[in-house]
Amino acid sequence: MALQTSALFSYFKVLPRTAAPLPRVRADFQAAGVKFKHLTPGSPQLGAKPATSPDRGHVTVARRAEKFSAAAAAAALRKSSQGKWGRRGWLGKVALGAALGVSTVAVVQSLHTGTLAAMAHEVNLNSAKGNWKETKDFLLNLSVEKRRHYYKSPKFVQLSEIPAWTPTAGGSEPTLYQRNEKLDQKISIYNGDITTLEIDAIVNAANNTLLGGGGVDGAIHRVAGPMLKKECESLHGCETGEAKITGGYGLPAKYVIHTVGPIVHGRVGEQEKTALRSCYKNSLKTATENAARSVAFPCISTGIYGYPPEQAVHEALATVREYLDAHHDKLDRVIFCVFLPKDKKEYEQNLPLYFPAAPTEAALKSKL
Repeated sequence: MALQTSALFSYFKVLPRTAAPLPRVRADFQAAGVKFKHLTPGSPQLGAKPATSPDRGHVTVARRAEKFSAAAAAAALRKSSQGKWGRRGWLGKVALGAALGVSTVAVVQSLHTGTLAAMAHEVNLNSAKGNWKETKDFLLNLSVEKRRHYYKSPKFVQLSEIPAWTPTAGGSEPTLYQRNEKLDQKISIYNGDITTLEIDAIVNAANNTLLGGGGVDGAIHRVAGPMLKKECESLHGCETGEAKITGGYGLPAKYVIHTVGPIVHGRVGEQEKTALRSCYKNSLKTATENAARSVAFPCISTGIYGYPPEQAVHEALATVREYLDAHHDKLDRVIFCVFLPKDKKEYEQNLPLYFPAAPTEAALKSKL
């Protein structure tokens, strides 16, 4: 233990001035049941003089990183998060790690690498038991490579595998918007399953309860797992046209943005058009507010909600175009994820109206 604490205080020597004062450090360790009677204000371990013994100076990890039961440590650390050690922050965790028999150096290093958090948090995405906030934070703090171990989808599609849509150069047909070269490579059409996309955020065409349903809503909930529903319960529903964000849990996407589209009975009116545009705008706004740089949309409201696909495509494209004009620096890719062949055809035919290519010299001369 003396060797462990010596290594710890060697580490403390390089901490910034904002670190906890040494009396507080000592109190944290004493709270964990670790006694330091031999450490006095003038002792070498507290920085008065360099340690004279190699073992009391810089201890190598390979030499002092004792093995211990990961299950026992995880249980103790989870318990500590609700007790006095947990409230003391990372110093309390270091002290608890020492009490468990873990090398102080190993514990300090694990605080930097996230290993300790992984030990302390058991993730079961097939169960609704546990704290969704802790699970969400744990997954969002993992690297992409580590988070892949938790995907429930048997396959995933990386953003680099989804080609950016490129308009046919030299088009002379009328367009609804002027060309904006800053939006090149920002749009994709993806024909497939939205739940397989490994991107920052996917949009869910949800209902007002946010508790799951049919179609894409049901598919997203099935792959994400029951923790998604637990977080959705905390959101207390969503109004039509609004958008709310949750973690992705078992999905390859980091986030799910839930939006509720309008229900159409017969003719589409201005109210339905405005509501559908709000779905796309608020989803994009929510994505950028959460630093999500890639987002995929399903065809919102075109299923059982009855919005005609040939009309919905124009509201979707116009809203995305206008948002990108104003915030092109905040998004790398907006993906229109289609499942039916007719939906794919609608987007392919109408994209040039909203994202035109540069006209050729011949086309320019023909207008003169």
